[in-house]
Amino acid sequence: MTTINDPSVVAEVTDLYLKYEEALSNNNLEVMDSLFWDAPEVVRFGITENLYGGDEVRNFRQNRPNPKIEREISNLKVAAFGKDTATVTLEFRRIINGVERFGRQSQTWYRFTEGWKVVSAHVSLLPV
Repeated sequence: MTTINDPSVVAEVTDLYLKYEEALSNNNLEVMDSLFWDAPEVVRFGITENLYGGDEVRNFRQNRPNPKIEREISNLKVAAFGKDTATVTLEFRRIINGVERFGRQSQTWYRFTEGWKVVSAHVSLLPV
């Protein structure tokens, strides 16, 4: 039987997500890349882009027009399924071109032998 929300797994993935969030806000490409699965199967659906594979994700980050993402996050939830799979969901608030915007994000994490990696991610903005 699969253990749901083992506290140690939830804590571990929460800490990793917060590390990712800090890297995102400081445009730390090395940390962001280290936390994403570097494989053709990884997917990241962004606000304006659909990225397939580690190369596309990395290229997008390296060429992002506004590399520092300043936002406030809320409703951060981590759900763990067994010892090796977890999801992270959250809502966020950002100011984009002087306009307050609200969005949401989800990630699926998997524990490989080399550690936890994001294998799928989605970021979207709610309509104005």
